[in-house]
Amino acid sequence: MIDSLDHVQLAAPAGSEDALRAFYAGTLGMTEIAKPAALAVRGGCWFAAGSVVLHLGVEEDFRPARKAHPGIRVRGIDAFAARLGRAGAPVTWDGGLPAHRRFYSEDPVGNRLEFLEPDPPE
Repeated sequence: MIDSLDHVQLAAPAGSEDALRAFYAGTLGMTEIAKPAALAVRGGCWFAAGSVVLHLGVEEDFRPARKAHPGIRVRGIDAFAARLGRAGAPVTWDGGLPAHRRFYSEDPVGNRLEFLEPDPPE
């Protein structure tokens, strides 16, 4: 029986760890978590914030995810979008999800990210 989602893995090219750290930790405010030693030799990096855990793993023949993406809930979506915009990340609003506000962005290697916030109860 499924209990919960442990993490989402996104791919990244070799050598992109510093840019990923600047974006996921610096811009998004996530905390980098240590990879187990046996996995650290593979490169990449892991991040967490609240119950959200993202693993960025090195993929030799890297291609960014353009359609597939994690959907990350935020509080204060306008301020969050402004924060990403100030950091130079794209912010593309999409009103297609009922009862939510959401926008799409990209990490520094081109992976698609969705940020959403449920509408407040009436």
